[in-house]
Amino acid sequence: MIAGKENFPQITPEKYFAWEEKQLEKHEYIDGQVYAMSGGSVNHGRLAIKLTAMFDHHLENSGCITGNSDIRINIVETTNYTYPDASVTCDDRDKTTTQYITYPCLIVEVLSPSTESYDRGGKFRMYRKNPVLQDYLLVSSTSIEMDLYHKNDAGEWLIINYQAGDTIELKSINLSFAIEQVYRNLDLTPETTP
Repeated sequence: MIAGKENFPQITPEKYFAWEEKQLEKHEYIDGQVYAMSGGSVNHGRLAIKLTAMFDHHLENSGCITGNSDIRINIVETTNYTYPDASVTCDDRDKTTTQYITYPCLIVEVLSPSTESYDRGGKFRMYRKNPVLQDYLLVSSTSIEMDLYHKNDAGEWLIINYQAGDTIELKSINLSFAIEQVYRNLDLTPETTP
């Protein structure tokens, strides 16, 4: 998803929730500012769907909740809210909320050229404040490549780059899969604008 700052005055989280319920688009809320989320490429959408479906199938009957880009995440100990492309929470505290989850163990962002630096930088800095988050998966929409930020037992974040032929290991949900499984039948030729 691509975020663009709206020209609104700063608003409270309560006003943000009430206002967004009436909107046709989703909006992230960061430090009192509202950011519109616009659609991504066809590959972006297909990758997010494939990953979400895989997670949901794998976690069936586990008690975990798999989220798509419609599930809002509250950044721990803030009033900031984002919409990642996919997420998983197994935390009981998230089973009682209706407008957002707060404690995902896995977050996925499918990269777009306009948001890649933010997803790798500022957004990851916000997400990693979450003590429950173990895996942050960044997925390329233009090549067979994923970067996994994994928090080890010492609390350090390791970066693992996966490419064609590799098997992705998501310890947060005990899932391993061949990277090609997600990229099957996608056109990875560079997109051009008319």
